[in-house]
Amino acid sequence: MTADARQAQSRKPADGPLSAGVAPARLRRLNRWLVEGMREELADLFVDSRATAPGDAYLGPSRQSFLKRLTTNMHRPGFALVIAETDSLMGCAFGFPVRADGTWWSGLDGTLPPGVDELTLSGEVFAFGDIVIRPHSQDRSLARRVQERLLTDHRASLGATLVDRDDRTTLAAVRSWGWLDVGELRRPAGPITFRALVFPVGERTTARLEGLATMPGGGGPGGA
Repeated sequence: MTADARQAQSRKPADGPLSAGVAPARLRRLNRWLVEGMREELADLFVDSRATAPGDAYLGPSRQSFLKRLTTNMHRPGFALVIAETDSLMGCAFGFPVRADGTWWSGLDGTLPPGVDELTLSGEVFAFGDIVIRPHSQDRSLARRVQERLLTDHRASLGATLVDRDDRTTLAAVRSWGWLDVGELRRPAGPITFRALVFPVGERTTARLEGLATMPGGGGPGGA
């Protein structure tokens, strides 16, 4: 996930221009067959969208790791992918609904907050595998639109995602979108420690998550 984001606008995610005089990107859902045919193009977009801050020793996920993550997500029940395009591919986001049994949260350090647990049990959580936006003057708004489109399409009240705790660029981006920090999570036998984050949709959902905090500028509690 790349680019900072700004406050959500009141329009529907796919409606309205990004700004005066700038043509909005079109959002389009792709089925698995179409996604398979665009794998390399999506990987190119991922590589183009990655940015590393000067002096940052973190190299970030590779093109191959992105393709592996995409393939894994494609085999999940309910997989969905949205692309944003103008004359060229500008962004994409993909993921799948979280199962009500809560196994997606396996490896979380600590107890899952009650509001998140309740929404998981009721099947209202959608997990983002990635949100990829090509850098441009309106990338913040486009990131928000693509993200909200998937949540709206799945009638999800909560977005969830995992970010490598060492990936400060992405952590800063999701913080700017308004994602809330749940805690550290490490998959069994996995080499990476993640920050688990959630994004509430609407005031009622936000109220249920009272007590969760946005991540500090350094990337989250614990100096991540």
